[in-house]
Amino acid sequence: MTIREVKGEIRILGWDDSSFDDCDKKIPVVGSVVRGGKPYLDGVLVEEITVDGFDATGVISRASQETKHRDQLRVIMLDGITFAGFNTIDIKEVHRRTGLPVVVVTRKNTNFESFRKAMKGLQDFDRRWECIEKAGDLKELSMDRGNLYFQHVGITEKKTREVLKMCVSNSITPEPIRISHLIASAIKEGESIGGA
Repeated sequence: MTIREVKGEIRILGWDDSSFDDCDKKIPVVGSVVRGGKPYLDGVLVEEITVDGFDATGVISRASQETKHRDQLRVIMLDGITFAGFNTIDIKEVHRRTGLPVVVVTRKNTNFESFRKAMKGLQDFDRRWECIEKAGDLKELSMDRGNLYFQHVGITEKKTREVLKMCVSNSITPEPIRISHLIASAIKEGESIGGA
């Protein structure tokens, strides 16, 4: 699916995971269907993924495909490329399975060498690292509220920048991810926690 024009009420499915403890084997991952940067929440998806597992790509792809909101979605947005510790997401595979553009957003410019060292001891390290390499370099977006860093597939860099600028309204974190973060933390902690 190609985005010709970035409209104010474009439906974006933003995904974020909850926090987790050492004893957790699985944790919630939440997808929020949001109309651009407006405070319109059209739907919420809740799934589970494995801590340090390798199932996030499949879970997010399937849920994004099967939601009743599928026909309205124009972009999938992820809070980082790893969920639940080092459950690495293959954004090209998510794009291939769903046909939707995928945008990864982070507030920090990742030190990939440190990241690589931290992952080195995990099972399937080579597959995990391949997902990270396939996602490409982080690009920087400077705004009044601060900087964001992003990766993208299935959408041009220019359009990605337009989408991100439109989605930032209440904080530096794009609304689809900020809302998912609040819901995911409430599921885990009983109350929403800021910090997204």
